[in-house]
Amino acid sequence: MCGIAGLMTLEGGAPDRAAVERMVDALAHRGPDGRGAYHAQDVAFAHNRLSIIDLKTGDQPFDDNAVAALIANGEIYNYIELRAAHPELEFATESDCETPLRLYPAKGLDVAAELRGMYALALHDRRENSLVLARDPFGIKPLYYVESKFGLAFASEPQALIAGGFAEASDLSERSLRELLSMQFTTGRDTVYRDIKRLLPGETLQARAGRVVERRTIPALPLEPAAPFQNEADALSALDAALMDSVLVHQRADVPYGMFLSGGIDSSALLAAMAQLNERPVRAFTAGFSESTAHDERAHARAVAKAAGADHVEIDFGEQDFFSLLPRVAAALDDPVADYATLPTYKLGQKAAEDGLKVVLCGEGGDELFAGYGRYRSATRPWWRGGGKAMRARSALERLGLLRQAPHGWRDGVAAAEHLLQGAGLTRLQQVQAIDCAEWLPNDLLIKLDRCLMAHSVEGRTPLLDPVIANVAFALPDDLKVRGRTGKWLLRKWLDEKMPAAKAFEPKRGFTVPVGEWINREGAKLGPLVAAQPGVAQMCPPERVRGIFTQAGKHQNFAAWILLFFALWHHIHVLGHAPEGDVFDCLAA
Repeated sequence: MCGIAGLMTLEGGAPDRAAVERMVDALAHRGPDGRGAYHAQDVAFAHNRLSIIDLKTGDQPFDDNAVAALIANGEIYNYIELRAAHPELEFATESDCETPLRLYPAKGLDVAAELRGMYALALHDRRENSLVLARDPFGIKPLYYVESKFGLAFASEPQALIAGGFAEASDLSERSLRELLSMQFTTGRDTVYRDIKRLLPGETLQARAGRVVERRTIPALPLEPAAPFQNEADALSALDAALMDSVLVHQRADVPYGMFLSGGIDSSALLAAMAQLNERPVRAFTAGFSESTAHDERAHARAVAKAAGADHVEIDFGEQDFFSLLPRVAAALDDPVADYATLPTYKLGQKAAEDGLKVVLCGEGGDELFAGYGRYRSATRPWWRGGGKAMRARSALERLGLLRQAPHGWRDGVAAAEHLLQGAGLTRLQQVQAIDCAEWLPNDLLIKLDRCLMAHSVEGRTPLLDPVIANVAFALPDDLKVRGRTGKWLLRKWLDEKMPAAKAFEPKRGFTVPVGEWINREGAKLGPLVAAQPGVAQMCPPERVRGIFTQAGKHQNFAAWILLFFALWHHIHVLGHAPEGDVFDCLAA
């Protein structure tokens, strides 16, 4: 895993290489093992390396000394198969990321079509003097860009573009801020920074003379109707083959790896597959919350780990962790995500790094592909049973009257995704799954995973977000995903056969971090600090903010968490304060 940055100037001017160096300096945490640079014509690249595959000769940029040069952030898991399929190509290294460079002369803008992995890459075609940017179909790896009077600049994180002088931290989009405060994340191409855009999942972009001239997209999901499985046994066999294949290639690394085990269905299935594929015990990390009334999954995870013969590592995340780590978590999330699951993810990444691991496998994507969320069941019920309602139909802060103005348009991004899927021949269940895969997954869960692990120079891999898995899981009949009140039916069936100790068909409690409980205990002190922050005061009346921190209730606690996170994020990323001390120290600075 790495950090990439670069620039293509407008109308052929010489690139500001010092600005590119400032960008890559801001990405040092993403790649502490090496740095590389490239400059030709009107293009300049820079690269920070986290060495995972081909430790000796895999330094970037890669240059074929004829057609193109390339930098990449990510892993191409099928690089071995691609090399075998293209014996006519000559390779200078054993790196997985050299593969798209060698494919490009023949494939051109379709260079990503054969890639299986998580990646954000940049390629300079010297023949055409064009810049090509590409991102994996699920959006596992991030890539941002600014197109302005200087040309086109890109980087792995928005803060790098700001450090390079290509965007202003204070120039925020009020529409995107309303979206963030309403849904905890922002959708689509736009970020909270007015000038900074996301390359969309699966998008390949071509620029010439510093301007975008073409875009192409590879879909993450098989949206064409698939041939039905003959029976449940055939579906289960297909799922078994896909899971084992995906986990096998996701373990390709020249460094030690482990996994995160929550005790839920997704991570337990991942561990079951890893245990079958590895001769040595798998190192599994679990977080729990002992200082609260929240359900603690460590006992169940411990039983699952024992059944798999795993080397189990447990960490506790308590109230002190919440207040001491939250400023650092907010600092890592330059593209803000007000998801409390960032907190244990950050500490798990820290522990994995302390234990000498550079790679962890994670269960993100299981709920989306196998239909695990309760909101899916609600959305697919007939109207006369209280179903059929749109997902994310209520704004978290609007319902409590906390915003100065009604957040008009906060749901436009989700509504656009819904509109695009109408008439696609999908079932209602597939539609809501596809909406989440298009927006919630890349713009919340995967940003959370990327930033919270890369803050510790740890790579997070997601075997459930793989085309081999998606082609089976998304195409399953609805009744092999949801039966009654039970989601992820076929995945549970597979896990029940592989590892009975996982108790796959027992009701599972959702993963909850007790942030409301911890905030309530300090609400009288936190309320005035949060209300006084300029970013919060711009969006919400201070007296209403102070009041929400002294009220108990599900919606009040949720709103207090969003406002606390946003106050810290704005304080650090917009006002430029260092994330020093605990929450109280940071907000009082």
